[in-house]
Amino acid sequence: MLTILGFAMIATFLVLIMMKKMSPIAALVLIPALFCVFVGKGAKLGDYVIDGVTSLAPTAAMLMFAIVYFGVMIDVGLFDPVVRGILKFAKADPMRIVVGTAILAAIVSLDGDGSTTFMITVSAMYPLYKRLKMSLVVMTGVAAMANGVMNTLPWGGPTARAATALKLDASDIFVPMIPALAVGLLGVFVLSYVLGKRERKRLGVLTLDEILVDEKVETKVEETETVLVGAGGSGSGSGSKTPVATGGSGTDAEDEAGDAARFQVLDPNRATLRPKLYWFNALLTLTLLTAMIMEWLPIPVLFLIGAALALTVNFPHIPDQKARLAAHADNVLNVSGMVFAAAVFTGVLQGTGMVDHMARWMVDVIPDGMGPHMALVTGVLSLPLTYFMSNDGFYFGVLPVLAEAGAAHGVTPLEMARASLVGQPLHMSSPLVPAVYVLVGMAKVEFGDHTRFVVKWAALTCLIILGAGILFGII
Repeated sequence: MLTILGFAMIATFLVLIMMKKMSPIAALVLIPALFCVFVGKGAKLGDYVIDGVTSLAPTAAMLMFAIVYFGVMIDVGLFDPVVRGILKFAKADPMRIVVGTAILAAIVSLDGDGSTTFMITVSAMYPLYKRLKMSLVVMTGVAAMANGVMNTLPWGGPTARAATALKLDASDIFVPMIPALAVGLLGVFVLSYVLGKRERKRLGVLTLDEILVDEKVETKVEETETVLVGAGGSGSGSGSKTPVATGGSGTDAEDEAGDAARFQVLDPNRATLRPKLYWFNALLTLTLLTAMIMEWLPIPVLFLIGAALALTVNFPHIPDQKARLAAHADNVLNVSGMVFAAAVFTGVLQGTGMVDHMARWMVDVIPDGMGPHMALVTGVLSLPLTYFMSNDGFYFGVLPVLAEAGAAHGVTPLEMARASLVGQPLHMSSPLVPAVYVLVGMAKVEFGDHTRFVVKWAALTCLIILGAGILFGII
Protein backbone atom coordinates (compact mmCIF):
# COMPACT_ATOMS: atom_id res chain seq x y z
CA MET A 1 0.00 0.00 0.00
CA LEU A 2 2.80 2.46 0.84
CA THR A 3 4.38 1.75 -2.55
CA ILE A 4 1.16 2.62 -4.37
CA LEU A 5 0.58 5.74 -2.25
CA GLY A 6 4.17 6.85 -2.76
CA PHE A 7 3.96 6.65 -6.53
CA ALA A 8 0.50 8.22 -6.42
CA MET A 9 1.87 11.15 -4.40
CA ILE A 10 4.73 11.70 -6.84
CA ALA A 11 2.42 11.38 -9.86
CA THR A 12 -0.08 13.83 -8.37
CA PHE A 13 2.68 16.29 -7.62
CA LEU A 14 4.13 16.01 -11.15
CA VAL A 15 0.79 16.32 -12.92
CA LEU A 16 -0.28 19.36 -10.94
CA ILE A 17 2.94 21.32 -11.48
CA MET A 18 3.32 20.26 -15.13
CA MET A 19 -0.27 21.33 -15.86
CA LYS A 20 0.41 24.49 -13.82
CA LYS A 21 -2.56 23.84 -11.59
CA MET A 22 -0.41 24.59 -8.55
CA SER A 23 2.84 26.40 -7.95
CA PRO A 24 5.84 24.20 -7.03
CA ILE A 25 5.92 25.63 -3.51
CA ALA A 26 2.22 24.96 -2.90
CA ALA A 27 2.43 21.46 -4.38
CA LEU A 28 5.52 20.61 -2.33
CA VAL A 29 3.63 21.47 0.84
CA LEU A 30 -0.01 20.50 0.31
CA ILE A 31 0.27 17.24 -1.65
CA PRO A 32 2.57 15.42 0.83
CA ALA A 33 0.60 16.79 3.77
CA LEU A 34 -2.57 15.30 2.29
CA PHE A 35 -0.94 11.93 1.59
CA CYS A 36 0.58 11.90 5.07
CA VAL A 37 -2.99 11.92 6.38
CA PHE A 38 -3.98 9.14 3.93
CA VAL A 39 -1.15 7.00 5.25
CA GLY A 40 -2.48 7.48 8.76
CA LYS A 41 0.49 9.43 10.11
CA GLY A 42 -0.93 12.94 10.08
CA ALA A 43 -0.09 13.39 13.75
CA LYS A 44 3.62 13.10 12.92
CA LEU A 45 3.57 15.62 10.07
CA GLY A 46 5.07 18.33 12.29
CA ASP A 47 8.03 16.14 13.21
CA TYR A 48 8.69 15.28 9.56
CA VAL A 49 8.64 18.95 8.54
CA ILE A 50 10.87 20.13 11.40
CA ASP A 51 13.43 17.43 10.64
CA GLY A 52 13.38 18.41 6.98
CA VAL A 53 13.72 22.14 7.62
CA THR A 54 16.64 21.54 10.00
CA SER A 55 18.52 19.54 7.40
CA LEU A 56 17.76 21.97 4.54
CA ALA A 57 18.56 25.25 6.29
CA PRO A 58 22.22 25.35 5.08
CA THR A 59 21.14 24.82 1.46
CA ALA A 60 18.54 27.59 1.68
CA ALA A 61 21.12 29.96 3.21
CA MET A 62 23.60 29.21 0.43
CA LEU A 63 21.04 29.97 -2.28
CA MET A 64 19.83 33.16 -0.61
CA PHE A 65 23.24 34.75 -0.21
CA ALA A 66 24.65 33.48 -3.54
CA ILE A 67 21.80 35.16 -5.41
CA VAL A 68 22.36 38.38 -3.48
CA TYR A 69 26.13 38.25 -4.04
CA PHE A 70 26.08 37.76 -7.81
CA GLY A 71 23.17 40.14 -8.18
CA VAL A 72 25.24 42.84 -6.48
CA MET A 73 28.25 42.02 -8.69
CA ILE A 74 26.12 42.60 -11.80
CA ASP A 75 24.75 45.82 -10.28
CA VAL A 76 28.21 47.25 -9.57
CA GLY A 77 29.55 46.44 -13.05
CA LEU A 78 31.88 43.50 -12.44
CA PHE A 79 30.78 41.80 -15.66
CA ASP A 80 30.55 44.92 -17.86
CA PRO A 81 34.15 44.69 -19.19
CA VAL A 82 33.64 41.00 -19.91
CA VAL A 83 30.59 41.76 -22.03
CA ARG A 84 32.36 44.56 -23.89
CA GLY A 85 35.45 42.38 -24.40
CA ILE A 86 33.40 39.58 -25.95
CA LEU A 87 31.70 42.01 -28.31
CA LYS A 88 35.10 43.41 -29.32
CA PHE A 89 36.46 39.88 -29.82
CA ALA A 90 33.48 38.82 -31.91
CA LYS A 91 33.68 41.74 -34.38
CA ALA A 92 31.59 40.63 -37.38
CA ASP A 93 33.00 37.16 -37.85
CA PRO A 94 30.10 34.65 -37.55
CA MET A 95 32.38 32.03 -36.03
CA ARG A 96 33.63 34.42 -33.35
CA ILE A 97 30.12 35.66 -32.67
CA VAL A 98 28.80 32.16 -31.99
CA VAL A 99 31.79 31.28 -29.79
CA GLY A 100 31.40 34.63 -28.02
CA THR A 101 27.75 33.81 -27.38
CA ALA A 102 28.72 30.58 -25.62
CA ILE A 103 31.43 32.29 -23.56
CA LEU A 104 29.18 35.18 -22.56
CA ALA A 105 26.30 32.88 -21.58
CA ALA A 106 28.66 30.72 -19.51
CA ILE A 107 30.13 33.71 -17.65
CA VAL A 108 26.85 35.44 -16.93
CA SER A 109 25.41 32.10 -15.75
CA LEU A 110 27.55 32.52 -12.62
CA ASP A 111 24.63 34.40 -11.06
CA GLY A 112 22.62 31.16 -11.12
CA ASP A 113 19.57 32.70 -12.81
CA GLY A 114 18.71 31.55 -16.33
CA SER A 115 16.44 34.49 -17.10
CA THR A 116 19.18 37.02 -16.27
CA THR A 117 21.69 35.07 -18.36
CA PHE A 118 19.44 35.01 -21.39
CA MET A 119 18.46 38.66 -21.09
CA ILE A 120 22.07 39.83 -21.01
CA THR A 121 23.29 37.39 -23.68
CA VAL A 122 20.51 38.12 -26.18
CA SER A 123 20.73 41.86 -25.56
CA ALA A 124 24.46 41.74 -26.30
CA MET A 125 24.48 39.44 -29.31
CA TYR A 126 21.13 39.98 -31.04
CA PRO A 127 22.19 43.16 -32.91
CA LEU A 128 25.15 41.29 -34.45
CA TYR A 129 23.12 38.22 -35.41
CA LYS A 130 20.36 40.36 -36.89
CA ARG A 131 22.68 42.67 -38.79
CA LEU A 132 24.68 39.81 -40.30
CA LYS A 133 21.51 37.79 -40.98
CA MET A 134 22.88 34.91 -38.90
CA SER A 135 20.67 32.05 -37.70
CA LEU A 136 19.00 33.14 -34.48
CA VAL A 137 18.34 29.53 -33.41
CA VAL A 138 22.11 29.08 -33.29
CA MET A 139 22.25 31.89 -30.75
CA THR A 140 19.41 30.52 -28.61
CA GLY A 141 20.70 26.95 -28.82
CA VAL A 142 24.28 27.78 -27.84
CA ALA A 143 23.15 30.08 -25.02
CA ALA A 144 20.77 27.44 -23.62
CA MET A 145 23.42 24.68 -23.67
CA ALA A 146 26.10 26.84 -22.04
CA ASN A 147 23.64 27.91 -19.36
CA GLY A 148 22.55 24.29 -18.89
CA VAL A 149 26.09 23.19 -18.05
CA MET A 150 26.65 26.15 -15.73
CA ASN A 151 23.24 25.63 -14.16
CA THR A 152 24.82 22.78 -12.18
CA LEU A 153 26.60 25.31 -9.96
CA PRO A 154 25.59 24.76 -6.31
CA TRP A 155 23.52 27.94 -6.27
CA GLY A 156 22.01 27.34 -9.71
CA GLY A 157 19.23 24.98 -8.62
CA PRO A 158 19.74 21.32 -9.65
CA THR A 159 22.71 20.67 -7.37
CA ALA A 160 20.91 22.30 -4.46
CA ARG A 161 17.80 20.23 -5.19
CA ALA A 162 19.83 17.00 -5.37
CA ALA A 163 21.55 17.89 -2.09
CA THR A 164 18.20 18.75 -0.56
CA ALA A 165 16.47 15.57 -1.71
CA LEU A 166 19.27 13.23 -0.60
CA LYS A 167 20.36 15.27 2.46
CA LEU A 168 23.90 15.76 1.17
CA ASP A 169 26.33 18.67 1.14
CA ALA A 170 26.16 20.54 -2.15
CA SER A 171 29.95 20.94 -2.30
CA ASP A 172 30.42 17.17 -1.97
CA ILE A 173 28.27 16.73 -5.06
CA PHE A 174 29.59 19.60 -7.15
CA VAL A 175 33.34 19.84 -6.56
CA PRO A 176 34.19 16.30 -7.79
CA MET A 177 31.94 16.93 -10.82
CA ILE A 178 33.98 19.93 -11.97
CA PRO A 179 36.24 17.96 -14.39
CA ALA A 180 33.26 16.31 -16.13
CA LEU A 181 31.36 19.59 -16.29
CA ALA A 182 34.46 21.33 -17.67
CA VAL A 183 34.60 18.73 -20.44
CA GLY A 184 30.91 19.36 -21.12
CA LEU A 185 31.46 23.12 -21.30
CA LEU A 186 34.44 22.57 -23.60
CA GLY A 187 32.12 20.46 -25.76
CA VAL A 188 29.70 23.40 -25.98
CA PHE A 189 32.56 25.70 -27.05
CA VAL A 190 33.72 23.20 -29.70
CA LEU A 191 30.15 22.84 -30.95
CA SER A 192 29.78 26.64 -31.09
CA TYR A 193 33.00 26.78 -33.12
CA VAL A 194 31.63 24.21 -35.59
CA LEU A 195 28.28 25.98 -35.87
CA GLY A 196 30.08 29.31 -36.25
CA LYS A 197 32.22 27.92 -39.06
CA ARG A 198 29.04 26.78 -40.79
CA GLU A 199 27.57 30.28 -40.46
CA ARG A 200 30.83 31.84 -41.69
CA LYS A 201 30.76 29.61 -44.77
CA ARG A 202 27.17 30.61 -45.46
CA LEU A 203 27.56 34.34 -44.88
CA GLY A 204 31.23 35.27 -45.23
CA VAL A 205 33.08 37.71 -42.96
CA LEU A 206 32.76 41.47 -42.54
CA THR A 207 34.23 43.80 -39.96
CA LEU A 208 32.24 45.55 -37.30
CA ASP A 209 33.27 48.89 -38.76
CA GLU A 210 31.81 47.91 -42.14
CA ILE A 211 28.53 46.97 -40.51
CA LEU A 212 28.32 50.18 -38.53
CA VAL A 213 29.34 52.39 -41.47
CA ASP A 214 26.83 50.62 -43.69
CA GLU A 215 24.14 51.17 -41.09
CA LYS A 216 25.05 54.86 -40.75
CA VAL A 217 25.03 55.32 -44.54
CA GLU A 218 21.59 53.75 -44.85
CA THR A 219 20.29 55.99 -42.09
CA LYS A 220 21.82 59.13 -43.66
CA VAL A 221 20.42 58.23 -47.09
CA GLU A 222 16.95 57.84 -45.64
CA GLU A 223 17.25 61.15 -43.78
CA THR A 224 18.57 63.01 -46.88
CA GLU A 225 15.90 61.60 -49.17
CA THR A 226 13.27 62.73 -46.70
CA VAL A 227 14.73 66.27 -46.65
CA LEU A 228 14.96 66.43 -50.46
CA VAL A 229 11.40 65.26 -50.93
CA GLY A 230 10.23 67.74 -48.34
CA ALA A 231 12.06 70.53 -50.22
CA GLY A 232 10.57 69.51 -53.57
CA GLY A 233 13.89 68.21 -54.94
CA SER A 234 14.15 65.41 -57.46
CA GLY A 235 16.84 63.47 -55.57
CA SER A 236 19.17 63.61 -58.60
CA GLY A 237 22.44 65.42 -59.12
CA SER A 238 25.34 65.85 -56.76
CA GLY A 239 23.11 66.27 -53.73
CA SER A 240 21.97 62.67 -53.91
CA LYS A 241 25.54 61.44 -53.56
CA THR A 242 26.42 63.47 -50.50
CA PRO A 243 25.49 60.90 -47.83
CA VAL A 244 27.68 58.20 -49.38
CA ALA A 245 30.60 60.52 -50.01
CA THR A 246 30.70 62.08 -46.55
CA GLY A 247 29.38 59.24 -44.40
CA GLY A 248 27.95 61.83 -42.01
CA SER A 249 29.30 64.99 -40.50
CA GLY A 250 29.94 63.74 -36.95
CA THR A 251 33.42 63.57 -35.46
CA ASP A 252 35.26 60.31 -34.88
CA ALA A 253 34.58 60.61 -31.14
CA GLU A 254 30.86 61.02 -31.80
CA ASP A 255 30.88 58.02 -34.14
CA GLU A 256 32.64 55.87 -31.56
CA ALA A 257 30.20 56.96 -28.89
CA GLY A 258 27.33 56.03 -31.18
CA ASP A 259 28.87 52.64 -31.87
CA ALA A 260 29.27 51.97 -28.18
CA ALA A 261 25.69 52.98 -27.51
CA ARG A 262 24.36 50.77 -30.30
CA PHE A 263 26.05 47.68 -28.91
CA GLN A 264 25.67 48.57 -25.24
CA VAL A 265 24.17 45.79 -23.11
CA LEU A 266 24.18 47.02 -19.53
CA ASP A 267 23.30 50.64 -18.82
CA PRO A 268 26.69 52.40 -18.60
CA ASN A 269 25.20 55.18 -16.48
CA ARG A 270 23.28 53.15 -13.89
CA ALA A 271 23.55 54.51 -10.39
CA THR A 272 24.77 51.24 -8.89
CA LEU A 273 28.08 51.19 -10.81
CA ARG A 274 31.23 51.22 -8.68
CA PRO A 275 34.16 51.58 -11.13
CA LYS A 276 36.63 52.55 -8.39
CA LEU A 277 35.92 49.28 -6.60
CA TYR A 278 36.19 47.07 -9.66
CA TRP A 279 39.41 45.32 -8.65
CA PHE A 280 38.18 44.81 -5.11
CA ASN A 281 35.05 43.11 -6.42
CA ALA A 282 37.03 41.00 -8.89
CA LEU A 283 39.46 39.88 -6.17
CA LEU A 284 36.59 39.16 -3.78
CA THR A 285 34.82 37.00 -6.38
CA LEU A 286 38.00 35.14 -7.27
CA THR A 287 38.75 34.51 -3.59
CA LEU A 288 35.21 33.34 -2.98
CA LEU A 289 35.25 30.84 -5.86
CA THR A 290 38.71 29.59 -4.85
CA ALA A 291 37.58 29.11 -1.25
CA MET A 292 34.55 27.18 -2.49
CA ILE A 293 36.62 24.83 -4.65
CA MET A 294 39.26 24.34 -1.94
CA GLU A 295 36.50 23.86 0.66
CA TRP A 296 38.07 26.30 3.13
CA LEU A 297 34.64 26.89 4.65
CA PRO A 298 31.14 25.53 4.02
CA ILE A 299 29.59 27.14 0.94
CA PRO A 300 26.70 28.80 2.87
CA VAL A 301 29.21 30.49 5.18
CA LEU A 302 31.34 31.66 2.24
CA PHE A 303 28.43 33.30 0.44
CA LEU A 304 27.03 34.78 3.63
CA ILE A 305 30.37 36.48 4.32
CA GLY A 306 30.83 37.39 0.65
CA ALA A 307 27.40 38.99 0.36
CA ALA A 308 27.90 40.95 3.57
CA LEU A 309 31.30 42.24 2.37
CA ALA A 310 30.00 43.10 -1.10
CA LEU A 311 27.08 45.08 0.27
CA THR A 312 29.08 46.85 2.98
CA VAL A 313 31.98 47.94 0.76
CA ASN A 314 30.00 48.83 -2.38
CA PHE A 315 26.99 50.37 -0.63
CA PRO A 316 28.14 51.73 2.75
CA HIS A 317 24.86 53.58 3.34
CA ILE A 318 22.10 51.46 4.83
CA PRO A 319 19.30 52.76 2.53
CA ASP A 320 21.39 51.72 -0.50
CA GLN A 321 21.94 48.27 0.99
CA LYS A 322 18.22 47.90 1.58
CA ALA A 323 17.54 48.92 -2.02
CA ARG A 324 19.91 46.24 -3.38
CA LEU A 325 18.38 43.58 -1.16
CA ALA A 326 14.91 44.62 -2.26
CA ALA A 327 15.97 44.47 -5.92
CA HIS A 328 16.92 40.79 -5.57
CA ALA A 329 14.30 39.81 -3.02
CA ASP A 330 12.01 38.21 -5.58
CA ASN A 331 14.61 35.66 -6.71
CA VAL A 332 15.73 35.02 -3.14
CA LEU A 333 12.20 34.39 -1.88
CA ASN A 334 11.24 32.10 -4.75
CA VAL A 335 14.34 29.89 -4.46
CA SER A 336 14.64 29.71 -0.68
CA GLY A 337 10.88 29.25 -0.33
CA MET A 338 11.08 26.28 -2.67
CA VAL A 339 13.83 24.69 -0.58
CA PHE A 340 11.91 25.00 2.68
CA ALA A 341 8.72 23.78 1.03
CA ALA A 342 10.66 20.74 -0.14
CA ALA A 343 11.21 19.86 3.52
CA VAL A 344 7.56 18.80 3.69
CA PHE A 345 7.78 16.63 0.56
CA THR A 346 11.04 14.89 1.40
CA GLY A 347 10.14 14.63 5.08
CA VAL A 348 6.85 12.86 4.38
CA LEU A 349 8.34 10.66 1.69
CA GLN A 350 11.11 9.55 4.02
CA GLY A 351 9.31 9.61 7.37
CA THR A 352 6.30 7.55 6.33
CA GLY A 353 8.50 4.89 4.77
CA MET A 354 7.19 5.47 1.22
CA VAL A 355 10.70 5.81 -0.19
CA ASP A 356 11.80 2.53 1.32
CA HIS A 357 8.82 0.64 -0.10
CA MET A 358 9.16 2.18 -3.55
CA ALA A 359 12.88 1.51 -3.58
CA ARG A 360 12.37 -2.13 -2.73
CA TRP A 361 9.85 -2.41 -5.55
CA MET A 362 12.28 -0.83 -8.01
CA VAL A 363 15.07 -3.11 -6.82
CA ASP A 364 12.84 -6.07 -7.59
CA VAL A 365 12.02 -4.92 -11.15
CA ILE A 366 15.52 -3.77 -12.14
CA PRO A 367 17.56 -6.68 -13.54
CA ASP A 368 20.27 -7.78 -11.14
CA GLY A 369 22.90 -7.09 -13.78
CA MET A 370 21.94 -3.38 -13.85
CA GLY A 371 21.84 -2.84 -10.10
CA PRO A 372 25.54 -1.97 -9.66
CA HIS A 373 25.22 0.46 -12.58
CA MET A 374 22.36 2.52 -11.13
CA ALA A 375 24.42 5.72 -11.39
CA LEU A 376 24.77 5.17 -15.15
CA VAL A 377 21.05 4.35 -15.38
CA THR A 378 20.24 7.55 -13.47
CA GLY A 379 22.48 9.62 -15.75
CA VAL A 380 20.75 8.29 -18.86
CA LEU A 381 17.28 8.68 -17.35
CA SER A 382 18.05 12.28 -16.37
CA LEU A 383 17.91 13.32 -20.04
CA PRO A 384 14.26 12.50 -20.79
CA LEU A 385 13.03 12.89 -17.22
CA THR A 386 14.39 16.40 -16.67
CA TYR A 387 13.15 17.42 -20.11
CA PHE A 388 9.59 16.19 -19.67
CA MET A 389 9.25 17.19 -16.04
CA SER A 390 10.43 20.08 -13.91
CA ASN A 391 13.57 19.93 -11.79
CA ASP A 392 11.32 19.94 -8.74
CA GLY A 393 9.54 16.83 -9.95
CA PHE A 394 12.70 14.95 -10.86
CA TYR A 395 14.89 15.81 -7.88
CA PHE A 396 12.23 15.67 -5.20
CA GLY A 397 10.03 12.97 -6.67
CA VAL A 398 12.20 10.56 -8.66
CA LEU A 399 15.81 10.88 -7.48
CA PRO A 400 15.17 9.75 -3.87
CA VAL A 401 13.58 6.56 -5.19
CA LEU A 402 16.46 5.89 -7.59
CA ALA A 403 18.96 6.60 -4.82
CA GLU A 404 17.34 4.08 -2.51
CA ALA A 405 17.37 1.50 -5.27
CA GLY A 406 21.03 2.24 -5.96
CA ALA A 407 21.92 1.99 -2.27
CA ALA A 408 20.64 -1.58 -2.25
CA HIS A 409 23.34 -2.41 -4.80
CA GLY A 410 26.13 -0.46 -3.10
CA VAL A 411 25.89 2.72 -5.18
CA THR A 412 26.42 5.76 -2.94
CA PRO A 413 23.95 8.68 -2.81
CA LEU A 414 26.78 11.00 -3.91
CA GLU A 415 27.27 9.05 -7.15
CA MET A 416 23.53 9.11 -7.77
CA ALA A 417 23.34 12.85 -7.10
CA ARG A 418 26.18 13.57 -9.52
CA ALA A 419 24.65 11.36 -12.21
CA SER A 420 21.34 13.21 -11.82
CA LEU A 421 23.00 16.47 -12.98
CA VAL A 422 23.89 15.07 -16.41
CA GLY A 423 20.63 16.06 -18.13
CA GLN A 424 20.76 19.80 -17.35
CA PRO A 425 22.00 21.02 -20.78
CA LEU A 426 18.87 19.46 -22.29
CA HIS A 427 16.63 20.50 -19.42
CA MET A 428 17.29 24.21 -20.04
CA SER A 429 15.37 23.96 -23.33
CA SER A 430 12.43 22.12 -21.76
CA PRO A 431 8.99 23.68 -22.27
CA LEU A 432 8.65 23.50 -18.49
CA VAL A 433 11.49 26.00 -17.93
CA PRO A 434 10.17 29.58 -17.80
CA ALA A 435 13.59 31.07 -18.67
CA VAL A 436 13.56 29.45 -22.12
CA TYR A 437 10.56 31.61 -23.04
CA VAL A 438 12.58 34.68 -22.11
CA LEU A 439 15.32 33.40 -24.43
CA VAL A 440 13.18 32.68 -27.50
CA GLY A 441 10.97 35.71 -26.90
CA MET A 442 13.82 38.21 -26.82
CA ALA A 443 15.50 36.51 -29.79
CA LYS A 444 12.21 36.48 -31.76
CA VAL A 445 12.57 32.75 -32.40
CA GLU A 446 9.71 30.25 -32.56
CA PHE A 447 9.92 27.80 -29.68
CA GLY A 448 9.41 24.87 -32.06
CA ASP A 449 12.34 25.99 -34.22
CA HIS A 450 14.54 26.31 -31.15
CA THR A 451 13.52 22.85 -29.96
CA ARG A 452 14.16 21.14 -33.28
CA PHE A 453 17.61 22.69 -33.45
CA VAL A 454 18.82 22.28 -29.89
CA VAL A 455 17.55 18.87 -28.72
CA LYS A 456 20.10 16.75 -30.58
CA TRP A 457 23.06 18.98 -29.66
CA ALA A 458 21.99 19.32 -26.03
CA ALA A 459 21.56 15.56 -25.73
CA LEU A 460 25.06 15.10 -27.16
CA THR A 461 26.44 17.53 -24.56
CA CYS A 462 24.72 15.56 -21.79
CA LEU A 463 26.26 12.31 -23.01
CA ILE A 464 29.70 13.94 -23.16
CA ILE A 465 29.36 14.93 -19.48
CA LEU A 466 28.17 11.43 -18.58
CA GLY A 467 31.04 9.81 -20.47
CA ALA A 468 33.58 12.15 -18.83
CA GLY A 469 32.10 11.42 -15.41
CA ILE A 470 32.48 7.69 -15.93
CA LEU A 471 35.98 8.09 -17.38
CA PHE A 472 37.14 10.16 -14.41
CA GLY A 473 35.51 7.78 -11.93
CA ILE A 474 33.16 10.49 -10.66
CA ILE A 475 29.95 8.68 -11.53
